[in-house]
Amino acid sequence: MDQNEKPYVIGLDLGGTNSVFGIVDANANVVAETSVKTKGHGDNVELYVEDCLTALRKIIDQVGGIGKIRAMGIGAPNGNYYTGCIEFAPNLPWAKGVVPLAKMFSDALGIPVAMTNDANAAAIGEMTYGAAKGMKNFIMITLGTGVGSGIVVNGQMVYGCDGMAGELGHVIVEKNGRECGCGRKGCLETYCSATGVARTAREIITSTDRPTLLREIPLDQIESKDVSIAAAKGDEVAKEIFEFTGRILGEACANFATFNSPEAFIFFGGLMKAGDLLLNPIKRAYDETVLKIYRGKAKMLVSQLDDAKAAVLGASALGWEIAMETAVHNG
Repeated sequence: MDQNEKPYVIGLDLGGTNSVFGIVDANANVVAETSVKTKGHGDNVELYVEDCLTALRKIIDQVGGIGKIRAMGIGAPNGNYYTGCIEFAPNLPWAKGVVPLAKMFSDALGIPVAMTNDANAAAIGEMTYGAAKGMKNFIMITLGTGVGSGIVVNGQMVYGCDGMAGELGHVIVEKNGRECGCGRKGCLETYCSATGVARTAREIITSTDRPTLLREIPLDQIESKDVSIAAAKGDEVAKEIFEFTGRILGEACANFATFNSPEAFIFFGGLMKAGDLLLNPIKRAYDETVLKIYRGKAKMLVSQLDDAKAAVLGASALGWEIAMETAVHNG
């Protein structure tokens, strides 16, 4: 298959709110994009896919038709690389069971389609286009509504026996701690996600009378960005919230280092807009607690990829991967 004849792949970043499609060339340029609402289809996945295809065909036509597209990659919550299915995704109304989404798109478009979870897609994107280019061992930590992770060992994504490995956001960091949406208590994401930062702020406000700019915001409307803004203004409570969050995440990373001795931890997501307010406590806690044999080896990096395009680029990198595999298989 001549890459000049088929110069593009499709990347789909399937989020809980929006599904963003990009048509991407081999140099990581997004040449066309569109999006549809992920919700609003009830439990009818066929209706969701039909809406996606309607939007997608318009941008496919913009680049010269489906004959220009080699493959498609999807990054999705609970996306299974081995099966191409979304499995029991709690935030997707049409994916309460097992949904063969990759096959549905492949059948409709007539191209190979691969899927992985959204954090793995971000890691693949970082390895292909970003801060992890040339790295063989690293851990991607995505800090958004939850905490996701993609683990790369010896240049390969870790998928495990069932395609669902690498859920570091659900490692328990506090025994009998905060309740998590997964049903367990004390998971990392209940403390170190954007949602977790807001929870910490609410706990401090309701349990103490300490002065803070955050008291000017209705309790149920506090978001992590409000904590960032307050901290940047020198608010002591807000700064302590990032110290608390960074310490937990840094200690967790020190534990994670024991199983793949990474070259780097790469942090991605909206929470990293806090910059050094969060990164410095992560580094301090990591250095204080990491096993001596790993000390000074792993870099702590922030993703180089544009937030808005990173997940689409990650999914597109998966598209290039499946395109190459298909070409080899077809001889």
